[in-house]
Amino acid sequence: MTCPRSGCLASRPVRASSDTCVVRTGLRENEMANQTAVTEYILLGLQEHHKLEMVLFVLCLGIYSVNVLGNSLLIVLNMLDPRLHSPMYFFLSNLSLMDICGTSSFVPLMVVNFLKTQRTISFPGCALQMYLTLALGTTECLLLAVMAYDRYVAICQPLRYPEIMRRQTCVQMVVLSWGMGFANSLLQSFLTWNVSFCGHNIINHFFCEILAVLKLACGDISLNALLIMVATVILTLAPLLLIFLSYIFILATILRVPSAAGRCKAFSTCSAHIIVVVVFYGTISFMYFKPKAKDPDLDKIIALFYGVVTPSLNPIIYSLRNAEVKAAAIALLWGDLLSRKMSHLPCCSSTLSCMAG
Repeated sequence: MTCPRSGCLASRPVRASSDTCVVRTGLRENEMANQTAVTEYILLGLQEHHKLEMVLFVLCLGIYSVNVLGNSLLIVLNMLDPRLHSPMYFFLSNLSLMDICGTSSFVPLMVVNFLKTQRTISFPGCALQMYLTLALGTTECLLLAVMAYDRYVAICQPLRYPEIMRRQTCVQMVVLSWGMGFANSLLQSFLTWNVSFCGHNIINHFFCEILAVLKLACGDISLNALLIMVATVILTLAPLLLIFLSYIFILATILRVPSAAGRCKAFSTCSAHIIVVVVFYGTISFMYFKPKAKDPDLDKIIALFYGVVTPSLNPIIYSLRNAEVKAAAIALLWGDLLSRKMSHLPCCSSTLSCMAG
């Protein structure tokens, strides 16, 4: 006996539909398992070179200490010395705060991991680390462009400088730089953590860097790659172009100054910023545009130089190349700056006068 043709046709789709539902349910369960299985990540670092890691531990700890102390000193000097209450030093204070936060987001855990055999970081910790490092790196690119514009106005349009670089305008530019950097990082992080990783949790880096995390993906990351490229053009290369154009106009203005002393004075006001830009973008260019190294550990060491050494150079460069910062630091060292600041406080001025009396 054979079943009627219509009956056979009616019965087969039911089984196919049932099988499809089972397969889809299984796929959803597997995807959910892949997303929830990874609760922590393993950071490889340089596990195969333990002696080198001991050297890096000492170097990174020392450089990080210099970074925090030097940049904190610049922030304190800007707050205490009235001579540094100008847009340039306001931007410099934000750059110093950015460098402290940026290195603090990954260096403390990294130097601790140098001493451990099992280097792990929780999923929330990895997500926060990736978000902060990307946000602060992007913000620094934008802030360097803002500082270049400040130097352009100061040298090319000195009479209009107080009008253009008002405090409200400076605050708006800084807030915009921070906001764009953190908004871009939020978008990139959201898209990164929505990619399927299939349970992969071994990151071949010192910390949770976005490109190292995306290498774990087992799904399609073409959208991530496209957005990273677009963000790089808009938030990294466009600021560099603005910096380049600003200094073309600055150089043209300086060359028109008749006296050599005037040219030197004009150039000295922006020399520190030029050095910082060259170091920052030079390291990025070497890191991302050089030929791929045969040893992947070399790429990690170069990234370490960019993340740890470069931020610590900013206070050194600005303190050596800027007479006002050096004068403020000497005044703070001898106690003159702090005593002058306290004398302006109502609660302290009466006490000082009584002591003098």
